Amino acid sequence: MAYALHPYLNFPGTARAAMEFYREVFGGDLVVHTFGDFHALPDDSPNLDKVMNAELTSAHVHLSASDVIEETPIEVVFGNATTLALTGDDEPALRAAFGRLAEDGDVIMPLDRQIWGDVYGSVTDRFGTSWQINISVPAEETAAGA
Repeated sequence: MAYALHPYLNFPGTARAAMEFYREVFGGDLVVHTFGDFHALPDDSPNLDKVMNAELTSAHVHLSASDVIEETPIEVVFGNATTLALTGDDEPALRAAFGRLAEDGDVIMPLDRQIWGDVYGSVTDRFGTSWQINISVPAEETAAGA
């Protein structure tokens, strides 16, 4: 039986904005359902418009997210225990993604050639999500020190 791992992100009320931003960065289809759409909260709740579940699906990315609200028994805690890693050999696309994710965010490590031969950098985006970008460099370029 096949299975896959898909990141599921929690946000403190900014899930819709974050997922719309990620759709701009990665393209793809975004489906958003609110707590109100599913009648998951009382009709007088101020959180009816908050995201109960959002899914972004593109050729290379599958992200899901929701808002953590008062009625949810957890809280959003940002930290460095988890990062999302974008890896591959499409240098223009990965550099563009790094640049977009860095807009109004914090570049932790600029994209640069690393001792293992690839180009690597890390960034925390404006929504507090940490990203690692690793651009594979062909072995012949690594060996030549290009």
